[in-house]
Amino acid sequence: MAARLFVLLSVFTSYAYATALTYSVAANERACFYSQVNQPGVKVAFYFAVQSGGSFDIDYSVTSPSLRVILDGEKERQGDFVFTANEVGEYKFCFLNEMSTFAEKLVDFEIAVENESRAELPIKQAGGSEQEASLLENSIHSLSGKLTSISRAQKYFRTRENRNFSTVKSTESRIFYFSIVEVLAIVGMAVFQVVAVQFFFTGSRKGFV
Repeated sequence: MAARLFVLLSVFTSYAYATALTYSVAANERACFYSQVNQPGVKVAFYFAVQSGGSFDIDYSVTSPSLRVILDGEKERQGDFVFTANEVGEYKFCFLNEMSTFAEKLVDFEIAVENESRAELPIKQAGGSEQEASLLENSIHSLSGKLTSISRAQKYFRTRENRNFSTVKSTESRIFYFSIVEVLAIVGMAVFQVVAVQFFFTGSRKGFV
């Protein structure tokens, strides 16, 4: 059974060139990344999510080697896209933080160039029936789909965790500074009351004399 599974896996020539990065886009910055496609008709997967900074949104664009805009958007928090690359050459993936004057955006993104091709299963060489080979093939594709779903779920929860942490940190900072202002206001009010009382008694003594 293990030998059949190995033979079945060997006839699936599936490969992917993936780049997963985390990049801090400064205010008023345009950051671009490039991915090479060597043959037309391959699938390109593009995923990004803003982990922290500002309102957790950013502008993006994807351009083909002929400078044709394939994907673009404004003030998006995250995106998950798959498109077919019909041109050979470098595809440009850009993030634009030009709408921010001081806030940096931490962006987690992944670019994957995939190509999957199937060959006919060597059923006779594997020593099994066509039905068994078909069941193994379906199992492999089912596992592949589940792994992809798990990977996307992990990315989603990681993004949620980072955003919640950033929100909590921002809230703590606001509470801290509000507490300082409140303490200063209480101290100022106390000083004002002491000065006012002293002034009142001083004026009363002068009038009595």
